[in-house]
Amino acid sequence: MSNTLKIENLQASVEGTEILKGLSLEVPKGEVHAIMGPNGSGKSTLSKVLAGHEDYEVTAGSALMDGVDLLGMEIDERSRAGFFLAFQYPHEIPGVSNANFLRAALQARLPKGEEIDAVAFYKDMYAKMDELEMDRKFTGRSVNEGFSGGEKKRNEILQMMMLEPKYAVLDETDSGLDIDALKVVAQGVNAMRSPERGMLVITHYQRLLDYIVPDVVHVMFDGKIVKSGGKDLALELEEKGYDWVKEELAAA
Repeated sequence: MSNTLKIENLQASVEGTEILKGLSLEVPKGEVHAIMGPNGSGKSTLSKVLAGHEDYEVTAGSALMDGVDLLGMEIDERSRAGFFLAFQYPHEIPGVSNANFLRAALQARLPKGEEIDAVAFYKDMYAKMDELEMDRKFTGRSVNEGFSGGEKKRNEILQMMMLEPKYAVLDETDSGLDIDALKVVAQGVNAMRSPERGMLVITHYQRLLDYIVPDVVHVMFDGKIVKSGGKDLALELEEKGYDWVKEELAAA
């Protein structure tokens, strides 16, 4: 079995407008990759297509997770198979407590007839909340309802830590965070780095990558990955912006 999330020539559109235009990318387990790019380049579209958002139509290409067709799965199947998306704008779920939401998600991953050990579940959840500096009262609150931007992002990372996915895509997790919240969220992400997990971090800004140091940085432009390099590429983008990448493309 291939231990990688492999995307080849992915093309996708929304309401008839093509957004992804032949994107290819490979994220092996054990590595953290970052995607940077200007607004409108298709970064969030990529995350939504991988997660199975119904508004996006895949018109060509493939996405294989450990050699299995990710795009052929229903949304819940993708999650149970080990795919996780941390939203740029996390949704509120009124009437469903954080604890019940996480417990149901974990229960759905167990074989039929097997039940979660409640004591072990709460012990694990509280330990991870402490690591993210989250007040334990959040377990009884509805998912993300009335949460601040920083609290929502911490809650996304808590979900990731509890579900322990094989591959995680973090869609602009740093947006709306002050520096203290950013450090805590990054600490949670770094705690999840593992030879058994691949992570794709989507961001506009290099500052997040000061705390989550990527193995590879990709530049996305007009629906494609147009340049890849080491962590220094993010510093170069921060210093020069994206115009020089556009100039390179025009000259090619």
